[in-house]
Amino acid sequence: MKETLFLSEPGIACAAGNNAVDFWRSLTAGSQDGLVKVKTHSGREFYAAKIAGGALKKTSARYDMRAIQIEDAALEQIAPAVQAAKQKYGASRIAICVGCCDNGSEFSVAGHREYFEKGAFPKNYSLEIQGADYPATYIKEKFGLAGPAYVFATACSSSGSATIKAAQLVQAGIVDAAIVGGVDVASDTVLLGFDSLEAVSENKTNPFSAARSGITLGEGAAFFLLSKDKDLARAGCGGSTDSGLANNCPVALLGWGESADASHMTAPLADGSGAFCAMKEALAFAGLDASQIDYVNLHGTGTKLNDSMEAKAVDQVFGSLAAAVPASSTKPMTGHTLGASSAVELAACWLSIVNNDKNSSAEIKLPLHVYDGNYDPDLPRLNLVGPETKFNKRINVCMSNSFGFGGCNVSLIIGKTNG
Repeated sequence: MKETLFLSEPGIACAAGNNAVDFWRSLTAGSQDGLVKVKTHSGREFYAAKIAGGALKKTSARYDMRAIQIEDAALEQIAPAVQAAKQKYGASRIAICVGCCDNGSEFSVAGHREYFEKGAFPKNYSLEIQGADYPATYIKEKFGLAGPAYVFATACSSSGSATIKAAQLVQAGIVDAAIVGGVDVASDTVLLGFDSLEAVSENKTNPFSAARSGITLGEGAAFFLLSKDKDLARAGCGGSTDSGLANNCPVALLGWGESADASHMTAPLADGSGAFCAMKEALAFAGLDASQIDYVNLHGTGTKLNDSMEAKAVDQVFGSLAAAVPASSTKPMTGHTLGASSAVELAACWLSIVNNDKNSSAEIKLPLHVYDGNYDPDLPRLNLVGPETKFNKRINVCMSNSFGFGGCNVSLIIGKTNG
């Protein structure tokens, strides 16, 4: 029998807000205040979603770089749940699963620059900084944990893959709980790398518009505690929502699906079949029909290929309901946070359920889809959430889609359970 896995309230740090309350308010207001122009060392300028100066604090990390400060800001918010789990299960029974694609570029780029200039790395430089494992290692050290720790780097679906692995570890009895989420930074390496692929928009990202021209990159982190224990999911709850209803509205990870296009290093299959497979698998795992999904958080990058294939996939999965189910991309407010994006967007879904728990259909709020309103007529029609969108049912079950380089597709479904 499949056991229910509960998600604690999320810890959030990103350009749209450094806690769940501010994050939710930004999403439902459609605020793009966190999107600013940045200049790279090459002189190229881009819009990027950046956490405001002064919002991050130094940490006790051995390598106290920006990515770790962002990660720590999110982790602090779930610390009560982590400590409760540690007390209940022990340090060796908690896993760590992190999605991250940036291997310390803040330090490694500067270190290599000095190496090429002076013939030696700085004295405080270590190859561990470039190790993919460090974001997970820091969490082990921060909380004094001794369970398995993994970092997943499947590009934009990384923290989705991390969530699935965490669920499998708990269900298999290898651990009793898991810290799961993701973190990434919008470094020069990332900005210039995506620019070399001609994927970065000169303007703020404009997903599903006929005039869309690419992504806006961002930085951020989101983390949850995942366990079978409903009470642990509530630990520390109540302060993350406007309504304070988290204690009475446990949210569970109902299903997940993964697929791999394996057709191109960066481009998805144009027909959306890979994304379709992940979504259908998630529905089958959850034992749900598409009609039972109340909101879809779209991957919605604003690139020509992604938006086209995703619209086709949603249309294939939902059929006649595709033009009715509320959907939005939150990337116009958060930026594309790469390895963290799946966790950040799962947090948006979690808040969509909890903050609407007692709302009538007339009072429902969902993350707005911010774009120029010029929907691409060549795409199947989706019901993108706008200020005037009307809702005809409660938000009990949400789907979150994440599609990474190489066709690494992940779809997650979460939903409200009985208190």
